Amino acid sequence: MSDFVFLIIETIIKAVLVVLVFSALAGYGTYIERRVLAFVQRRKGPMHVGPFGLLQIVADGIKMFTKENIIPRHAIRPIFFIAPIITASTAFIAMAAVPFFAPFELFGHTIKPIVADINVGVLFVMGVMAAGLYGPLLGGIASVSKYSLLGGARTAIQLISYEVVGGLALLSPILLVGSLSLVEMNNYQFGGLFDWLLFKQPLAFALFMMAGYAETNRTPFDLLEHEAEVVTGYATEYSGIHWGLFAIGEYANMFTISFLISLVFLGGYNDFYFIPGALAILCKVAFLFFFFILVRGAWPHVRPDQLMWLCWKVLMPLAVINIIITALAIL
Repeated sequence: MSDFVFLIIETIIKAVLVVLVFSALAGYGTYIERRVLAFVQRRKGPMHVGPFGLLQIVADGIKMFTKENIIPRHAIRPIFFIAPIITASTAFIAMAAVPFFAPFELFGHTIKPIVADINVGVLFVMGVMAAGLYGPLLGGIASVSKYSLLGGARTAIQLISYEVVGGLALLSPILLVGSLSLVEMNNYQFGGLFDWLLFKQPLAFALFMMAGYAETNRTPFDLLEHEAEVVTGYATEYSGIHWGLFAIGEYANMFTISFLISLVFLGGYNDFYFIPGALAILCKVAFLFFFFILVRGAWPHVRPDQLMWLCWKVLMPLAVINIIITALAIL
């Protein structure tokens, strides 16, 4: 088999695996979230379907696929259908430039656990995730509902604002590494714990974490749907599998952000003392995912005006100051 044919087959297999694995993890993530929140709030959580409620995600999946898919009478049908597909597809496309593990040998070929090893991985991931805002925005507009329209507009404001903060926060690590490649960022932290960019760029880490919470619609920045309200923002008119695609996109983005934080700030897939690199990055991603859930159970919602005030008057100035200090330190 020629190297070119092997490369094509390898890329197709990796792309299919990414979609299948993270679709399953998105479903399982809902179970984990419900169990963790139940523990935090001193209640049982899923426990009736299967041992420890493990089959609850199967029951939820069957319900989602068989539930009546109601479409508003005056909805703009083509856009109404496309919007959730945009959200789910951009979440998976963003993973194409994420190196999940270190390269390994298989059948005499070096396998890189990344779908597309490009030298602008950070830019690609952030750009594709930014394009995901068109899903909620178009869904809100196409529903022809004042609640959905206001939810879609609020979504656009929040995502655009915090994408600015997230992008500025990543500029400081990029200046230190001198590359936009996620592989290079991982290799920069090869030396050990104190070579992690977390210790060299703690402010950038905190800023990017907060931007990540906002971009993935997580408490306390969950104004895209805002569970405390009677309606669910842009998704008010959605049900069944279309609503499910929005949910899958949200959870897939949580995993993408967790891998991105691990690769940029937490040493990536490098070996951590006696822990192999592959296991190390899985532990980091699992901890970050758990932290996403823990914050939801422990932190109150913020108002839209508080969210925008925090973004433009606190986080953005701090990100700019951090870039200036980093640039001066390099010079």
